[in-house]
Amino acid sequence: MVKAVLCDIDGTLVESNWLHAAAWRDAFAVADIVVDLEDARRQIGKGGDELIPVFVPWWKRKATEEPLKAYRQFIFRKDYLHQVKPFPKVRELLERMKEKGIAISLASSAHKSELDVYKKIANIEDLVEESSSADDAKRSKPHPDIFEATLKKLGLSPKEMLALGDTPYDAEAAGKASILTVGVTTGGWSEKELLHAGCIEVYKDVEDLLANFERSAFYKI
Repeated sequence: MVKAVLCDIDGTLVESNWLHAAAWRDAFAVADIVVDLEDARRQIGKGGDELIPVFVPWWKRKATEEPLKAYRQFIFRKDYLHQVKPFPKVRELLERMKEKGIAISLASSAHKSELDVYKKIANIEDLVEESSSADDAKRSKPHPDIFEATLKKLGLSPKEMLALGDTPYDAEAAGKASILTVGVTTGGWSEKELLHAGCIEVYKDVEDLLANFERSAFYKI
């Protein structure tokens, strides 16, 4: 029986992946590093510690990593945060999960300050029982640290929970913590890509998952 869900939030519960990609592109541009928007989008789901090495040579990272992270965060809050919106039926899905006795936890590579804002945007503050963010982990997704931190907070075994995410990095990170993942394609990844990364089933979006909830892994496991 599933006792808890570990929800990613960017691209899963709120529509933000392209906005994060744009913020990273803009931050890299200030450092004279040209990054294509789609290339940046395909790295969203990772934290800056995993994303930056994809685009910055190793000999430049020590001098640029922290300034890039800080400037990306500044740009996102200034230019893009106001555009973030929840996907349809997010609250209704989480309410349905709670009706079935499933505890709601967030497990995201975002920082806690961003998670707090997202919870307000999605109107789910009162539904979320626990959260783990980049602030709780040494390494971001696709490493399992964030999921392992949530496991510790909830005091449950991996078999008692499912992850819900929109990127291969969610499935990879959860899998390394022995947690199964249900995927949604709202982050820009295809069903085939998410299944290949380890998702046990994939839905178009959270609204689709809600419509098929009684046939989903949340009911079957």
